[in-house]
Amino acid sequence: MKADKIKVLLAQALFGKPDNLLLDEPTNGLDAAAIEWLSDFILNFPNTVIVVSHDRHFLNTVCTHMADVDFGKIKLYVGNYDFWLQSSQLAAKMAADQNAKKEEKIKELQAFIARFSANASKSKQATSRKKMLDKITLDDIQPSSRRYPFVGFTPEREIGNDLLRVEGLSKTIDGEKVLDNITFTLRRDDKVAFLSRNDIALSAFFDIIMGKMEADSGSFEWGVTTSQTYLPKNSGDEFDDVHLTIVDWLRQYASKEESDNTFLRSFLGRMLFSGEDVMKEVNVLSGGEKVRCMLSKMMLSKANVLVLDQPTNHLDLESITALNDGLIKFKGAILMASHDYEVLNTTCNRVIELTPNGAFDRIDTTYEEYLENKDVQQRVNDLYQGK
Repeated sequence: MKADKIKVLLAQALFGKPDNLLLDEPTNGLDAAAIEWLSDFILNFPNTVIVVSHDRHFLNTVCTHMADVDFGKIKLYVGNYDFWLQSSQLAAKMAADQNAKKEEKIKELQAFIARFSANASKSKQATSRKKMLDKITLDDIQPSSRRYPFVGFTPEREIGNDLLRVEGLSKTIDGEKVLDNITFTLRRDDKVAFLSRNDIALSAFFDIIMGKMEADSGSFEWGVTTSQTYLPKNSGDEFDDVHLTIVDWLRQYASKEESDNTFLRSFLGRMLFSGEDVMKEVNVLSGGEKVRCMLSKMMLSKANVLVLDQPTNHLDLESITALNDGLIKFKGAILMASHDYEVLNTTCNRVIELTPNGAFDRIDTTYEEYLENKDVQQRVNDLYQGK
């Protein structure tokens, strides 16, 4: 398992008792238990740790300082990620407010000089204020180079009473049973975090309910008022060997009213595809660009059910934050698998864990509450062990 590989790599890194430990995206692919183990390890590590990560909860847990790299410079802040975000935004606001006050003073002095410079009795005052004006300089505030896409999902219609009913779904892949008698019924307001110690089980389940894969047995039924849009873990089929520009690729999924170049270019601009970027062929896009294209497709669908399998994969922190905000505001239903603690905890109100021996379903709970409930975790462990 990947978690075990991470532990082996850490053991190799620690063999010589290093003074400094450098970790590049160490939580990628790890489940909650492995990330908790890694967090505890770093917290107890006696020397310096330098870590790069897109996991905000992980950074908040383990970091005592944040190094902000922007415009080729590094600024060091004391505190974790949330403290850095708030303090850096506050510092920028204070600097902007100070500049605004300077601008007001400049305008006041300029008006005085204009009124009285020709008046002999006031000329000394005008000269004095002219000297004051020369001393006032506006600080050059560079806005952050970070760019946030706009992610917002607007369903075309509300969901009726029925969302999804799953009955006895089972699936075996390469001789391993990944789903066994999965049964549950979802409510119209559910935003579900799907968990599993086996990511293949999650992807198989989503592919089955989205019609991409056949189950070995069992059934599922979507409510008649539902419309679904899907972000699979691997969206390569959408882009590989496709020789379309971004704008023409997205046009396939746009309504007639939204299919003109002006609308699509504007829409893609909000997703950080500006200018001639929209003329790039989709088969050469980076992983992050492909995810932003898929999110664009999902937004245009106006579906009332979002199905997302590891949606933060390949995204930078700004895009993850924008996606997180969009999911929080979404008025429909969500079925999502993710290793991003913050996204699950701020979005979901129900947790379903898929094990080789059935599903464990916890209604009206946050992701954090689910993980911290020792009785629940013991029952989940028993289910994995077939007890």
